[in-house]
Amino acid sequence: MSTAKGGGTAGEGNGGAASGKGKRSRAGSGGGSGARSGAPVAPVAGPALTAPLTAGRVAIYVLLLVAGVLVAGAGTLVQAAWFPGGLVLALCGVGGLFYGGARATGTSAGVLVPGAAWLVTVFLLLSNVRPEGDFLFGAGLGSYIFLLGGIVVAVICATATQLRPVGVRHGRVGG
Repeated sequence: MSTAKGGGTAGEGNGGAASGKGKRSRAGSGGGSGARSGAPVAPVAGPALTAPLTAGRVAIYVLLLVAGVLVAGAGTLVQAAWFPGGLVLALCGVGGLFYGGARATGTSAGVLVPGAAWLVTVFLLLSNVRPEGDFLFGAGLGSYIFLLGGIVVAVICATATQLRPVGVRHGRVGG
């Protein structure tokens, strides 16, 4: 016979508890877990997994996608126009877009969506050399710094959104 909390009486295999008040020991029989309703147990996760996909969030992602394409095009033109200042301005624009996307959505997808749009636009669409000889990226150092710097900024912003909040006590797993 078992009690309502899943434990047994003093002699029913829950470690010989002297009190028998329905308490289980840690190394109990494992028969009852308390959640017997049949409902699935959702994993406890950060805001990246628990953010609901609403119409407003989808609209923000679409805006971030378009902004990623526009910032890629503008950064491509600006970084070559004024070498040191244009490059810094283009990388600041990329960083502002990625950081703003992370803050606006509260998820790492806020960085990944404009980052993917920026990456596809810069690498696949803008860096092709046409047969007529038209190109937007020269073979200079500034172009390579813009390409690699944009990727580095995206990785930094994506990993910064996954950091734990300050002030949270770390406990051991399982107890």
